[in-house]
Amino acid sequence: MNLDTITAGVPLNEAKKALIMLHGRGATSHDILSIAKYLDVEKFALVAPQAENRTWYPYSFLAPINENEPSFSRSLEAIHQVLVAVQQNGIEKENIYFLGFSQGACLALEFTTRNAAKYGGVVAFTGGLIGDKVYEEHYHGNFENTPIFIGTSDPDFHVPVERVNDSEALLKKMGANVTKKIYDNMGHTISQDEIDLANQLIFSKK
Repeated sequence: MNLDTITAGVPLNEAKKALIMLHGRGATSHDILSIAKYLDVEKFALVAPQAENRTWYPYSFLAPINENEPSFSRSLEAIHQVLVAVQQNGIEKENIYFLGFSQGACLALEFTTRNAAKYGGVVAFTGGLIGDKVYEEHYHGNFENTPIFIGTSDPDFHVPVERVNDSEALLKKMGANVTKKIYDNMGHTISQDEIDLANQLIFSKK
């Protein structure tokens, strides 16, 4: 696994479940790991890759995809490598979870939808699928009822609700069990209610 990836929680070679955590723009893997103490993930291996220069891609997630290259493709590949490393420790996809905030939430949704399968669950704290529009041809597979939670503010300066709604529609079409919650004027942050819903819908499931 990349040296810029940090791990916490149960050691990977002992864990039965793993949570891949993706930080937001300008943040660090340590920042996103700090959320874990509020989540029901005591029995999980926690894996947090660090983006180069603290950003997964340089421009808005609503920019044409080619404008965010090559960083965008490199970031998707980095997450793929983390997923492979987790699987090499004997953890199946259905016990692998993804969580991200803001830019990390967009990337978590983008990666899992491009590689749809039965995962443990996906938590997107303020995010949507990436591109100047939702390109259905980029996405393959079936989520097989994977639980996905998306929480966001209306309005949000970075993530328009319209993109969240479009993302939800595609995720459902691809077999995901999506719960979306829009919060009035929450701001660009993570609320206690979102934490509670993530725990209830995803992490507390046996």
